[in-house]
Amino acid sequence: MISMLIWASGLPAADRLIPLLPGDQLAALRMALAAGALVPFWVLREGIAPLQAVNWPRGIAVGSLIGLGAWFLILGQARGGAVTAAVIASTLPVVGITLEVMLDGRRLTLALILGLLLSLAGGVMALDLGAGGMNLGLGALLCFASVVAFALGSRLTVTAFPRETPLGRTAVTLTGAAVAVLAASGLQWGLGGPAPQFAGWGWAEVGAMLLLSVGALGVSQVMWIMSVERLGIGLSALHINAAPFYVMLILFALGQAWDWSQALAATVVGLGVLVAQGILPLPFGGRR
Repeated sequence: MISMLIWASGLPAADRLIPLLPGDQLAALRMALAAGALVPFWVLREGIAPLQAVNWPRGIAVGSLIGLGAWFLILGQARGGAVTAAVIASTLPVVGITLEVMLDGRRLTLALILGLLLSLAGGVMALDLGAGGMNLGLGALLCFASVVAFALGSRLTVTAFPRETPLGRTAVTLTGAAVAVLAASGLQWGLGGPAPQFAGWGWAEVGAMLLLSVGALGVSQVMWIMSVERLGIGLSALHINAAPFYVMLILFALGQAWDWSQALAATVVGLGVLVAQGILPLPFGGRR
């Protein structure tokens, strides 16, 4: 929950920065700053030995999946719109639980299925589907590829580095993600794409960039990996559908109006999470 709250805080910051940089360059700068903050902190906290012993080629390979997910999301949103991206992102719990069923032999229980359906319903309720409409096609396909890449990358972050702490795992894989996205952005620039421009940036933009990268990616990703390690990718992913409500809370604190429909949607998502985790037992049929 805290991971998603921090992640959601970066969305208003992103709104300020998106008009200033092309999406690929913004994603590359975000990944690079997050990795650049986490790796020194990892060394200060755990020493240089874990950094020297880690399997960096594996870290770059796994991190590339997370970077690829960010890249696909930008491409998909550019073609299908923000609403399409948000609706497809709500399928992350489905993808996560499917991976656990296929790769870990997880059993589907009635509580898990009901919790998943409630979480999906709440996520869709929280969206403003009238704001631009939802467009299917290549944009939606790219957004779904982004969800699959991120879910698989998050799972591998935990399973491929069993000796590392959550901080170490995240530092390694975000470094890999930064390498991948920087390479893709550099290639696009080399093929004639626009060069990055920072002439219009001030302290407000720098602060928004730090929040979007170090906070909403670096810190949030460490806590996300901790939750995946303890709960699994499926149950952890249920919380993403409450992100629109967290954004509403932040904007409400900044002076915007309260939205009771999103508050109700967040309640439905929270109910789904409690049911799926077995914290709120079903009144019928037990948990089978």
